[in-house]
Amino acid sequence: MGIFTRVRDIISSNINAMLDKAEDPEKMVRLMIQEMEDTLVEIRASCAGAMATKKKIGRQLDESKEKADQWESKAKLAISKGREDLAREALHEKKRYTERVDSLEREMEQATGLIEQYQADIRQLEDKLNAARERQAVLVQRHIHAQHKTRAQNEIRKAETQEAMMRFDKFEQRIDRMEAKADLVNYGKRPTLDDEFAKLEDDEDIEKELENLREQMKRSE
Repeated sequence: MGIFTRVRDIISSNINAMLDKAEDPEKMVRLMIQEMEDTLVEIRASCAGAMATKKKIGRQLDESKEKADQWESKAKLAISKGREDLAREALHEKKRYTERVDSLEREMEQATGLIEQYQADIRQLEDKLNAARERQAVLVQRHIHAQHKTRAQNEIRKAETQEAMMRFDKFEQRIDRMEAKADLVNYGKRPTLDDEFAKLEDDEDIEKELENLREQMKRSE
């Protein structure tokens, strides 16, 4: 892929849309930034080369203009001395350098246009790079926050499960104590009708509380 093709693809790309579609946006933004940085280095080097070429053309242009002026002066001198033959030769040389000036001016114009194109691409690429770097900082922070949130939720869930188990065990122990106490009180003694109904009501309350605990544990799983 040529440098201009790569630059055009980067500049025309919608960074946000690309990151939204990526499976790993944080990894993709790192790769995009690396690609942009590499391309920016290349295009700056190319721009520097084009500027050096323009300076060289400028020197050649100045030299050719000076030569054309010198041959025109020589032609005038030859005419003033009655040497039209030499004047014609001088004008031929002037024409050659004038044509060279025209050619160099076209090259200068092309070099100027190329440099302007490089500079425009550099500015746009730098804007894209800054946007990607800003997005990278946000993604890194979101990733860190997501990790912390996941760890916190796991700890909360674990604590809730442990608390529910402890409460469950506590009520089981309470039931055990109540049953043992009832057995001791009624040992060798036939329970009265009131005792039987009281025991039923107590058992019903306990069963309801146990059922509530079971539901809490199911929801926390």
